Amino acid sequence: MSTSVLLATAFALALCLTLTLALRRAWSIPKWADPAVALVRALLQLAILASVLSLAITNVAYVFLALLVMLGFGIWTSSRRLGGDARTVVLVAISMSTAVAVSVLTVFLTGALSFTGQNLLAFGGIITGNAMSVVTLSGRRLSQDVAQHWGEIEGWLGLGATNRRAVRDIASKAMSEALIPNVDQTRVTGIVTMPGAFVGAVFAGASPLEAGRFQLLVLAGIMATGTIAAALIMWGSDPVAAGRPGRAENNKETHVG
Repeated sequence: MSTSVLLATAFALALCLTLTLALRRAWSIPKWADPAVALVRALLQLAILASVLSLAITNVAYVFLALLVMLGFGIWTSSRRLGGDARTVVLVAISMSTAVAVSVLTVFLTGALSFTGQNLLAFGGIITGNAMSVVTLSGRRLSQDVAQHWGEIEGWLGLGATNRRAVRDIASKAMSEALIPNVDQTRVTGIVTMPGAFVGAVFAGASPLEAGRFQLLVLAGIMATGTIAAALIMWGSDPVAAGRPGRAENNKETHVG
């Protein structure tokens, strides 16, 4: 890679980041500088990933290890967003791990994808990232909606309903909202968005038909993983305790446990 290409890349990154930070600061968005930290982290992480993958891509055992590291960081990130207490960490870990495992086993055990390091890393890495996003969105939305509709929940509890029944409708709505991006992404693929897995497969030498088949499996895996993860978060949370007025207002963190 030439020096001119690297300089052009750095310049484009700086312009995009400057625009992002300027608008966030102008609108007084809390933690407006977070994108700068995120981009620096992404740079370092991608550099490490590229170095590791050059050695690991041909060894499935190393790929499994890489995916476990990705999953671990995803669990840590979502848990922090949802409060970070021990119960939340366990719930997030179970939800994400189960969801990812189900989707990965489905595509490989059915023979839809051949069991190679490349396929495992590509498919597993993509769905792990999406599982993290869905877990964070569903958990935060659940906690916020429970606090907002506390009067309705108290009514159910007054009638003798269990905590789970009292928040069932609210949990369903929170889960639906968290899954909208995944469904929309699938709906507009090839029309509004050019899917990364498809483009990557074509660039790697696959035929457009084979790349399209791989992308469909990825999209189906994303939706399945997200739905399983969100369902487990809803099932395992104690939203009544997490959303009590006063606790939700006095604590800026979101607690789903």
